[in-house]
Amino acid sequence: MSEVTRILSAIEQGDDHAAERLLPLVYEDLRRHAAATMVREKPGQTLSPTALVHEAYLRLVGPDQAAHFANRRHFFAAAAEAMRRILVEQARRKGRLKRGGGQQGLDLDAVDLAATGPPDDLLALDDALTRFDQLHPEKSALVKLRYFAGLTISEAATALGISTSTADRYWTYARAWLYREIALPDGT
Repeated sequence: MSEVTRILSAIEQGDDHAAERLLPLVYEDLRRHAAATMVREKPGQTLSPTALVHEAYLRLVGPDQAAHFANRRHFFAAAAEAMRRILVEQARRKGRLKRGGGQQGLDLDAVDLAATGPPDDLLALDDALTRFDQLHPEKSALVKLRYFAGLTISEAATALGISTSTADRYWTYARAWLYREIALPDGT
């Protein structure tokens, strides 16, 4: 049993100080995954990788959370899902009229009229991934680990308990399915 798994067990049993011991063990991995995820985001993102890690960590093991993680892999899968939800929530907040409603910032000296930007790619991905999850939950888990946690094919395969070749096939299928759903929403 790894140290992370032991600490996760202690958190589950109510040890108030266990969460403090967990963060130093997982922080660098979470930070690396968050940075990889943030690279794929649109420029002008107000959320930093550090802030994303801290928010995800609080959602996972914060004082109001009832954390139940079987092992390190389960924890990192939950962290990937938490990061995904945080980014989607932020994209939705930015899309609200109160926050500009999707308008792109323009230099007022250079342009007289405001222009509307394209829909937020992250929201389209989230909608498609939600539908994909209902049809293919294991393939969807692979996408979440690859895209939102920044894991490699072999790392994600290990986390899911599948072979690398199966993960490759799942990844190829998932990318094609998601592309079709996002790029061709009417199915053509």
